[in-house]
Amino acid sequence: MRAGDLLRQLDQRTLPRLAAAVTRLGQRSAGAPLLGWVAVLSCATVLFTAVLATGGPPAQDRTVGEVTRVGVAEGDSIPGYERASAADLAALAGGAALGEGTYALVSLTEYLTPQALATVVGDVGVAVVFGRVPLPDRQTEIVRIPAQRLPEDVTAGMMALAERKEREAADYRARAAGLGGGGPQERELRQLYESGSRVAAQEAAAYRAGCACVYALVVRAAPAALRGVAARSGVRVVDPAPEVRRLERTVFTPPLPEQWDVARPPVDRDVTPVPSPTAWPASPTPDPVPEDRVPASPEVSDSSPSPAVSLSTPAATTPHAPPTSADVVVESDMSPTP
Repeated sequence: MRAGDLLRQLDQRTLPRLAAAVTRLGQRSAGAPLLGWVAVLSCATVLFTAVLATGGPPAQDRTVGEVTRVGVAEGDSIPGYERASAADLAALAGGAALGEGTYALVSLTEYLTPQALATVVGDVGVAVVFGRVPLPDRQTEIVRIPAQRLPEDVTAGMMALAERKEREAADYRARAAGLGGGGPQERELRQLYESGSRVAAQEAAAYRAGCACVYALVVRAAPAALRGVAARSGVRVVDPAPEVRRLERTVFTPPLPEQWDVARPPVDRDVTPVPSPTAWPASPTPDPVPEDRVPASPEVSDSSPSPAVSLSTPAATTPHAPPTSADVVVESDMSPTP
């Protein structure tokens, strides 16, 4: 019975009797002390009934401040990570806790287009995908795109990324053109801004064309289904994470397809990054989660047809951020149905 119905019934049964008692007591001056006790007792009864109807006070969330990490940390052995993940997947057993499936980080052997990704995943429930534009010898921004429907959500996310990258490229060009003087510092800064503009423009063109840029994803499925995904062509490793309960408090760090020994950012052979136009002049940054940051732009909920794109913090502070095997903490709890 809902709280409103229960309180309504309580009012119907109690208030008439209480009103009659108050009327009788009001006719006798000696009943004044008793009237106060009756009022107090009635209020206590109503409050106690309301607490019972609503299940009591809300339980404290014990997961506040906790961050779960899934993947390979920078500097760790990738072959060792793959062996450990395969062993965990083989030992994973079903149970009451896994009734709706378990989350898992799926790393791919190569960068895929949204359409190709859909064929690899099949009917397994997806929560988010990870990608970057793989420009040769350039550090491009690692992004995450919330995706429930493949390939539609990933394509929509890439279009949003293309628009943002085009704005970044234009902003870099404007800042380069606005630099005054011809001193060494101005020339160096102009070169860096121009480099950032070129990279942003290349990223924008790639995302707008639906590039082969996706290299990992988070799925949720039963253990048997996860083992089936691991056996598919193009899947590098499936890292099960039964400990994950809330995605917004989980850090995922998948390895890049071009790395096979140690997880590390690739070398940028152009120029050293400088602050991006959106972060110039530099402003205080929030306390970071190591290797992963809270995105500057908000994510969307599960039901959004056009998911927003979350960005890793390095790319928000540099023209071309190092694509380490890093992710951001998800802001909203997306729990797709397997």
